[in-house]
Amino acid sequence: MNTNEYHSQAYRIKQRINSKLAQVMCMRDLLGKATGTLSNTPKAVTPNPHFMENTIAKMVDLENEINEDIDTLVDLKAEIMRRIKRVENTEYQIILELRYLCFKRWEEIAVEMGFSLQHLYRLHEKAVNYVKIPQ
Repeated sequence: MNTNEYHSQAYRIKQRINSKLAQVMCMRDLLGKATGTLSNTPKAVTPNPHFMENTIAKMVDLENEINEDIDTLVDLKAEIMRRIKRVENTEYQIILELRYLCFKRWEEIAVEMGFSLQHLYRLHEKAVNYVKIPQ
């Protein structure tokens, strides 16, 4: 695993968390629509009496997964931060923090730091050479 792949793990975990949060929102929306209606006509098909219970159980399981992913993300970001702090050049630290901890796009970092994209890429290339990643 190279340095960029190592640092990108945090972004992937964040994406996974966001995906699971969207799934939970969809389940909540579905539960909100699953209301009974009163009618004099008999129903042709027996509805699943455990639909609500099963959906809530799945939602709780997914929320537990989200919490585990958040714990993993927090631990990984703390580890990445420790490694970035070992880089002596403050400018390199800022670039690495903005990219791998704040998940900012290159264009945003370049504007924030007042660099051209080409110069930012050169600095980033130098910065990652100072970060020691676990093998």
